[in-house]
Amino acid sequence: MQNTPKGLRLQIGIFGRRNAGKSSLLNALARQNIAIVSESPGTTTDPVEKAMEMLPLGPVLLIDTAGLDDNDALLGGLRVEKSRKIFERADLALIVSDASWGRFEEELLGVFAKRKINTIAVFNKLDQAPPPARVLADLDARGIPHVALSARTGEGLHELRELILRNAPEDFLSSDRLLGDLVPKGSAVMLITPIDLEAPKGRMILPQVQAIRDTLDHDCYCLVVKENSLADALSNLKTPPALAVTDSQAFGTVSAIVPDSIPLTSFSILLARQKGDLPTCAAGAAAIGNLKSDSRVLIAEACSHHPIGEDIGTVKIPNWLRKRCSPDLVIEHAQGHDFPKDLSGYDLVIHCGACTFNRREMLSRILQCTEQGVPFTNYGVAIAFCFGILERALRPFPEALAAYEKTVRG
Repeated sequence: MQNTPKGLRLQIGIFGRRNAGKSSLLNALARQNIAIVSESPGTTTDPVEKAMEMLPLGPVLLIDTAGLDDNDALLGGLRVEKSRKIFERADLALIVSDASWGRFEEELLGVFAKRKINTIAVFNKLDQAPPPARVLADLDARGIPHVALSARTGEGLHELRELILRNAPEDFLSSDRLLGDLVPKGSAVMLITPIDLEAPKGRMILPQVQAIRDTLDHDCYCLVVKENSLADALSNLKTPPALAVTDSQAFGTVSAIVPDSIPLTSFSILLARQKGDLPTCAAGAAAIGNLKSDSRVLIAEACSHHPIGEDIGTVKIPNWLRKRCSPDLVIEHAQGHDFPKDLSGYDLVIHCGACTFNRREMLSRILQCTEQGVPFTNYGVAIAFCFGILERALRPFPEALAAYEKTVRG
């Protein structure tokens, strides 16, 4: 993430009048003093950039700009011109104001609307004065997202991060990375797909279908087998597959058959990368090792299907967790869009692969957990941990493996 080029980062421009608190907001979002802050208007003379990772969005570039109302006779015009050039780069615009909101801010809204740049109105200095109710009502009526905060005290910053997540351009949030970028063109991918009671009759589950399509889209070919024919399939191959992907619940059986020289992961772990944030899930899995008899775990599923037989979320994962941690572990469940707002009582959240959710919704849930200090992981990552093979399953993803190892080391 730290080496992500600027062009691949979500670029967030911070605009507004002089002394509205733009630099203070940059420092608060970055959690460090990047820009010089002063009571004197016009302190920021050139755009100040901060490349950082804003969890769970990923790599972003925050750009603080000089006040666009700078009327200094000598340099004001040059400062404003440099700030306006950021209009051409911003993927998302924050218009920062204090308790006031007038013609100047409305003109900025119009500029960003013409450029089709998503915009958030940010009322800073909430610790000094709240924004007028009539202004907020007017913004609501026009569907313009807004938030009141104090960059000095931190109040409202969580709400701003949520708004940034909800208003980030869809093409930034959408990820087409499943497995094609993990293997060389023309190579083989082995997909191990157990067929159990929950597999839909006459067809395969969605993640398996997506993996097949993604393999073909990247000009590779795949061999699809059940776990009971895996050994024979491997022995019949002249060249080992570049990657083996298994259903998470077969990790124990499959890892004992697939040689360590062949990269191995699961469909659910691939989805954790595509639909969410795999490094966060990897770091969150370390919390399983700290669960005790009175710990509370929330298992969440995107779809509200009716469990059949030994359901993965309601039966198998709870059994593996209790065997690994404590038979008295408290486990609760959430399905569909019924995700608790208050997660403070939980020691861990384990989420399904979310094949029926878009990435925005998954990132929103990850952000909610992160802000409340609750570790978050997903089915495949958690199962690999319980089977003692998480490091192997994360080997194809160096950043996620590093996040897990860092968390384990404390």
